[in-house]
Amino acid sequence: MSRGEMASSDLSMILPRVLIVSRRTVRKNKFVDFVGEYHLDLIVSYGAVPVIVPRVSGVHMLLESFEPIHGVLLCEGEDIDPSHYDAELSGFSPEELEEIRKVHASDTSIDREKDTIELRLAKLCLERNIPYLGICRGSQVLNVACGGTLYQDVEKELSKKVPEEQRVAHMDYENYDGHRHVIKVLKNTPLHQWFKHSLEEDEMEMMVNSYHHQGVSKLAQRFVPMAFAPDGLIEGFYDPDAYNPEEGKFIMGLQFHPERMRNQDSDDFDYPGCPSAYKEFVKAVIAYEKKLNRSESVLKAPKLNQELEKKRRIIVKSFSIARNMYSSGGGTGQESELQVGAEFLEVSFYEFIDRDRYDLFMNLDAPLECICM
Repeated sequence: MSRGEMASSDLSMILPRVLIVSRRTVRKNKFVDFVGEYHLDLIVSYGAVPVIVPRVSGVHMLLESFEPIHGVLLCEGEDIDPSHYDAELSGFSPEELEEIRKVHASDTSIDREKDTIELRLAKLCLERNIPYLGICRGSQVLNVACGGTLYQDVEKELSKKVPEEQRVAHMDYENYDGHRHVIKVLKNTPLHQWFKHSLEEDEMEMMVNSYHHQGVSKLAQRFVPMAFAPDGLIEGFYDPDAYNPEEGKFIMGLQFHPERMRNQDSDDFDYPGCPSAYKEFVKAVIAYEKKLNRSESVLKAPKLNQELEKKRRIIVKSFSIARNMYSSGGGTGQESELQVGAEFLEVSFYEFIDRDRYDLFMNLDAPLECICM
């Protein structure tokens, strides 16, 4: 069946797959798993299929069942368990921790199963060079997976320690989707490339949304920052050695949510570059799938049963004798063994082996001395 014929019957079999781990909430006294619609819409619109990995106990042991994996997008969720990184440096007292939990009640409940699933997926992407896009919590997961650390509470650990004019509100529950703060974009980074037509060359600043109280503290060594908030918090980073979407390379984390940077009345993006992270990510996913398919399509030598292997050795031996006779210009005393080779040329051997594997059958890597025994 051709690729075009398959398209109408089974799109999921031909489009690359992007894994997205769901977030869990309670609805009518029951757990419900969900993923934000903007993530799904953008992944589909650029040509990939979102595959939702449910946050269900034990799923972290079943990740191989979600193969093939062509990309991973990790986004929303609660705070990462501080045991996964060095959180002792925060030095918070029990009273301070309780205060943080009260202010950020919806985010401070630890979900260890989600942590385990997402950290395993992040490490899998790093091991295989699978395209990875981390948004908000997803960027923090990526940093932790590579040995980086987090601020347990940005306001208490960072913002209050800088001059007042540099302080940033990274969360505004009263103006959740409308809240914005400025970031400074670094030149010659993907973020600069995506938003260059919206940035003043001298200032290199733009406004982003913000829905977090934690953030990157120590950036893992393999990453390079792309943007900073005025208080010094890293708002975006990437691996320059693993960034080339055309070649299927994309490892990146963004602390803000470009998919939600929209006008609340018209749903238009704040900047033309807002969907670029998803566009380039899916471009890398598509290229990665093609690269993976090419490597898997290399035909492997068939495994032959005992009868076929015996026939193969006899035939190859017959051809070897014929070659030696031709080279020496005389007989070898083994002319009787040429008959089987002659018969092979006259009679189709396809009843024993697939037509497209015929050449491989005759050219299996076996030493000549073994074949001619």
